[in-house]
Amino acid sequence: MRAVIYARYSTDLQSVTSIEDQIRVCKDRIANEGWEYLHAYHDRAISGTSNLRPGYQKLLADARAGEFDVVVAEALDRLSRDQEHVAHLYKHLSFAGVSLITLSEGAISELHIGLSGTMGALYVKQLADKTRRGLRGRVEAGRSGGGNSYGYNVVRAAVGDENAEHGLREISSHKANIVRRIFQDYANGKSPRAIAKALNADHIAGPSGRSWGPSTINGNAQRGTGILNNELYIGSLVWNRLRYLKDPTTGKRRSRLNPRDEWTVKDVPDLRIVQQALWDRVKARQANLKHAPHQEKAFWSHQRPRYLLSGLMKCGECGSSYTKMGQNRFGCTGHRDRGTCSNNLTIRTDQIEEIILDGLKHRLMEPDLFEAFAAEFTREMNRQRTDTTTERRSLEVRLASIDRKINQLVDAICDGADAQTLNTRLKQLEAEKVNIEREIADAPGDQPLVHPALATVYRQHVAKLEMLLVDSTTSQEAFELIRSLIDQVRLIPVDGQLTIELQGDLAGILAISEGAQNADQVAKDKAL
Repeated sequence: MRAVIYARYSTDLQSVTSIEDQIRVCKDRIANEGWEYLHAYHDRAISGTSNLRPGYQKLLADARAGEFDVVVAEALDRLSRDQEHVAHLYKHLSFAGVSLITLSEGAISELHIGLSGTMGALYVKQLADKTRRGLRGRVEAGRSGGGNSYGYNVVRAAVGDENAEHGLREISSHKANIVRRIFQDYANGKSPRAIAKALNADHIAGPSGRSWGPSTINGNAQRGTGILNNELYIGSLVWNRLRYLKDPTTGKRRSRLNPRDEWTVKDVPDLRIVQQALWDRVKARQANLKHAPHQEKAFWSHQRPRYLLSGLMKCGECGSSYTKMGQNRFGCTGHRDRGTCSNNLTIRTDQIEEIILDGLKHRLMEPDLFEAFAAEFTREMNRQRTDTTTERRSLEVRLASIDRKINQLVDAICDGADAQTLNTRLKQLEAEKVNIEREIADAPGDQPLVHPALATVYRQHVAKLEMLLVDSTTSQEAFELIRSLIDQVRLIPVDGQLTIELQGDLAGILAISEGAQNADQVAKDKAL
């Protein structure tokens, strides 16, 4: 039995030696069983509620590849605390023929998956409830409930001082002056964009240490985000305004606005930075500029790009995104919003789309070089696919031969031959049959050969996509497929004009050339 170990601890607050401790006790179990120890997978300071862990994902990949026979862990919750992830792990390990052993629960079965998964989920919920209860108590005492706002310094407790208070903040005089400047400029009629540009021109670092942007200043009034909406600046500490949920598809946290009666509000006059009169002037201007209340989108809705190249265009000067600057033009946000880029060149929407479509058809790669590559790629892929088909046929022939031999041995035993003598050979053939059947099951199915005129076919497909864009019944599919072929469009200012550099996805191009019909198929074929 080839054995591996998985170890994990959750946060930076836990001991870094926890991994080594888990590996040591698991090694003892492996030695007692007489198994062969290969190596250990581990994840440091990563929550067990997420499956986006490098060590965990490598464990799954190697299990599918048949790299080991058994996984040993200290407890099932080291592998995951999420019910769905625990079941997913067990299903994949079982399919790969890999056993799962933990020091706490022993050999893991379906019963453990149900019970331990539930207990792990309950533990996470109870831990979250206890943490929120402790944070609320800290906020009720006028302390920070987590994180820090621009304009304040965190008061650090002395190391080893058990009586020190935690969550204390103090006003940073320099940053407080920046906050007042922002409020004053906005109240006097400056836009958030103009304020951000002025701060960047004065080389003042933003809250993240990078440049300022309009959204950092303006934020969202309903959610209390942005400099202009932070009520801590008028001595009011608001906690539990937002709650955070993990998107089960992406694993990323998403915020939701809590009902107002669930907020905790505490007066902290010693942290006031902005006078009430100035705050009221800012709120009055925001109210005058508000045209309609902000509408929260349902969490299941997804924003589709409105334009063919939305989110794909980057400034070749500073790396910022090229976004809409008017009704029909795109420009650099680094120049417009932050004033940190000298590239003031813009380009029309229809012009850039026409150039990119032409580039996809004719100039994504140098035609001669692409023709040579496509020809060589076609030969190599066809050779590999032919070899795969031949190998599969060979396995099927061997399997048929073994079936005949097994039948012959069974017939011989039935005819009175020495069963004890033939039994050993029969077991060998049956074991060989199981191995061959597994190889056939794991072998890829027959794949079509690559078209010899790969480059020509590619251009023909893209030409069809361009026509499909203007057809309302097929435009969305063509829209997504064309976007899937483009990694990035760099717009580089050269002598007062924009040079356009198109970076495309070679795997997507090859998938299109072989006749892929939609963006999902292109994504699948990127495994090439």
